Amino acid sequence: MNKFMEDIYARARKAQKRIVLPEGKDARVVKAALDMKSQGLATPIVLGAPEEAAKAAADAGVDLSGIEVIDPATSPKREEYAKLLFELRKHKGLTEEEASKLAGQTLYYGVLMVKSGDADGEVSGATHSTADTVRPALQVLKTAPGVGIVSAFFVMIVPNCRFGEQGLFLFSDCGLNINPNAEQLAEIAVCTGKTLKTLFGIDPRVAMLSFSTKGSAKDPLVDKVAEAVRIAAQKAPDMLIDGELQADAAIVPWVAESKAPGSPVAGRANVLIFPDLQAGNISYKLVERLACAEAYGPILQGIAKPVNDLSRGCSAEDIVNVAAITAVQATR
Repeated sequence: MNKFMEDIYARARKAQKRIVLPEGKDARVVKAALDMKSQGLATPIVLGAPEEAAKAAADAGVDLSGIEVIDPATSPKREEYAKLLFELRKHKGLTEEEASKLAGQTLYYGVLMVKSGDADGEVSGATHSTADTVRPALQVLKTAPGVGIVSAFFVMIVPNCRFGEQGLFLFSDCGLNINPNAEQLAEIAVCTGKTLKTLFGIDPRVAMLSFSTKGSAKDPLVDKVAEAVRIAAQKAPDMLIDGELQADAAIVPWVAESKAPGSPVAGRANVLIFPDLQAGNISYKLVERLACAEAYGPILQGIAKPVNDLSRGCSAEDIVNVAAITAVQATR
């Protein structure tokens, strides 16, 4: 394991948070729950019908003894959570009957546990879409104070790399917002910079990427990024944020000297902000495959309490890694 994730694991063990896993019928999820517990990373809470969780455990070849498994449909807490959900959503037209029905579903039950303080964070997405994971979180937990947009980043760790922070980067947004406007892009940049500091204790150097560097090309797409840089600088005047920068100018010192001399970020960026989801998603997958990089995420930021997404192609190890990050996020 790389040193960055070793630190995350150590902090998760110290925090001892309760992480709810709402997809208990999946073998990878129950395997991850056992691994989280055995490694002392967090206290896992698995949601699902007992017979489904038992089958998943059998498929994974593990024993669920000692792991808390809750069936939302029959839980004594269901009606308490239903009342909470009704109060949160009645202004949107939700009825008490609808609230009771939703509270019996694992994804809503999980975020209601977090809202009530019965869990510290949630990890979902092994069998559900991003939309299915994020919707209940936003409806119940809402965005963090002062945050206007939820975004998704990847922790990218490139082996034997002298760029970034000894090969560590945060890539954002790579999983949620398709085409953010300048104001939204600025907020994503500031939020991701703060996240780097929170998770790894590293001062962010945020590059806002484009196909242009400092006006080398003229286009409305470039104008959006340049405007986002201006807004981000106003939002976080003490954070190092610069752009618009081409990717090589952002991370390669000698290119930065040529294309963006005097920039406090160019040539040494450790946070890369992509202008839209196409660029971000394509880039992280290329770096992961071509550079044999470790990619952790998508990790959500901007929700009032930590809820994180998974790729549906994730492994049990991926779930454990995201759970450890979630535990660290919950210490804020």
